[in-house]
Amino acid sequence: MEFASVYHRSTDNYCYMLDENQLIINLKTGYDVKEVNIIHGDPFANGILGGGEEWTGQKSGIPFKKRLKYQQWWTTTIKPEFKRLKYYFELITDTEKWYYFEDGFVSEEQMNLKGRSRQCFTMPWMNPVDVNRVPKWVNDTVWYQIFPDRFCNGNPDINPENTKPWKYESGIGHNDFYGGDIQGIIDKLDYLSELGITGIYTTPINESPSNHKYDTTSYERIDSHFGDDRIMKIFVDEAHKRGMKVMIDAVFNHSGYYFEQWQDVLKNGRESEYFDWFMINEFPFSDKWDAARKGQLYTFAFFDSMPKLNTNNKKVRDYLISVACGWVNKYGVDGIRMDVANEVSHTFCKELRTALKEINPDLYLLGEIWHDAMPWLRGDEYDSVMNYPLAGSMKDFFIDKSLTGEDFEYMVNRCYTNYMQQTNDVLFNLLDSHDTIRLRNVVNSLDVYNSLLGLLFTMPGSVCIYYGTEIGMEGGFDPDCRRCMPWTDIEQGKYNEQISIIKQLVKLRKEEPLMRERNFHFPDEYKNPRVIQFQKMGWGEILEVIVNGSEEDIQVINDNDSKIVFSRGLEGDTLHKNGICIRYLNNKQNI
Repeated sequence: MEFASVYHRSTDNYCYMLDENQLIINLKTGYDVKEVNIIHGDPFANGILGGGEEWTGQKSGIPFKKRLKYQQWWTTTIKPEFKRLKYYFELITDTEKWYYFEDGFVSEEQMNLKGRSRQCFTMPWMNPVDVNRVPKWVNDTVWYQIFPDRFCNGNPDINPENTKPWKYESGIGHNDFYGGDIQGIIDKLDYLSELGITGIYTTPINESPSNHKYDTTSYERIDSHFGDDRIMKIFVDEAHKRGMKVMIDAVFNHSGYYFEQWQDVLKNGRESEYFDWFMINEFPFSDKWDAARKGQLYTFAFFDSMPKLNTNNKKVRDYLISVACGWVNKYGVDGIRMDVANEVSHTFCKELRTALKEINPDLYLLGEIWHDAMPWLRGDEYDSVMNYPLAGSMKDFFIDKSLTGEDFEYMVNRCYTNYMQQTNDVLFNLLDSHDTIRLRNVVNSLDVYNSLLGLLFTMPGSVCIYYGTEIGMEGGFDPDCRRCMPWTDIEQGKYNEQISIIKQLVKLRKEEPLMRERNFHFPDEYKNPRVIQFQKMGWGEILEVIVNGSEEDIQVINDNDSKIVFSRGLEGDTLHKNGICIRYLNNKQNI
């Protein structure tokens, strides 16, 4: 047996409470394992630990599995009668049978040895307070991300002095201002409502000298070029009237250069009461604009204008928590997205969550983490993370022609076995953002563009489109990905066809539960290696998704009982290159 391929631990995404009664247990094995059984029962069923009784349990098969690149992922649900569980696994290959315990593998012969120690896996107690609970409304949400300075100028009277004329095309500078503001967002709420948007996420709106606002001067004031507290409250209220949630950005990993507390440090040095609010290794600095590279100061990346806040310091934690609670109380926002969410202390994240959830238990806490985020997603820190791994892998299928539909299956299964089921339901799925090159610049075909969007809308979690995605807006890497929204062209109907595609997808996502379903069914064999195909089943229906990534047309067998709900490049039974088909099948059809 491939022992090195077998892995389980009784924590995190391998063993966790789905709710107060159900325990999810997952196991990885190699492909040589053909059958897995779990032997489970109450730890005290045969007596107390350390007694002379021999523990036995009942054997149950594990019926469900997913394919990963080099391993299989087996999963089962158990309802422990007495809220605790002791268990081990029976692994069966074509020629062998082994038993897998916490301390390793045991053969059949060793299992029969009297008195041999066996360290079972254990879930000691299912405490309801420890269940990872996430806001359920997020799964139904279609987000729209807005970079305020470039979205819409609703109040020219508060423009920065150096505001440039609204510019649709490339040539945006890092330091350019275009006058977008909160009133501009309010003015376009009906437009977003017509798209079907149910959640708005804005990048930072607090006082800052930059156009992006990730270098905060004041956490307690709205930037005057965006508006004020009054207009912010109006924005949230108007969004709520239209059934939209609002999420704002929190930049708590670092402050800006002109943050009052940082200025006090620069002025008073070690005598400043805020000296320990930051991560300073040497002071005074030999060069305040090169201190980070020299190791004298920790900052965001190596930007000396963004000194890193010391969230190991209780005073800093208390201050930032009071700020975040103030936002929720003052504006009534529904979510907070944490910038550079993996660098602040875990202690801060836990305290922040506790404080915010006391105000609004349904508040959505989203972390900007670009890698495996399990340490932050145990139910006591963030609810979810931005799903950049999914975005990258989806785009890779069309960029790397050597990848196959099977590789796509491995990718999807990897992304959705990393976390708990409840986390998967609220993952923040996207294909581009203010931090990435625009999707339209990644792919050279509008057909590929729309196929990727179609796939995005079938993924578990929630969906986010970056402003302008609905019109196929172009843009390279930062700052070019932050171009101004071309409202004149939109209002003249130039992008009506592309906007209608987004409207179709949003409508499908909102009205069809299978578009949000977390369970995929992939083919046993792939007839064409460059075709993505999967099904989702439930409510007596089968939803099938087919994407043709090959260089030739493919035949899509249709019948009178099939119902096409979305397609691009489908003509009759022919799905053209880079086309997508989403349809309902009759119950007799299966992969």
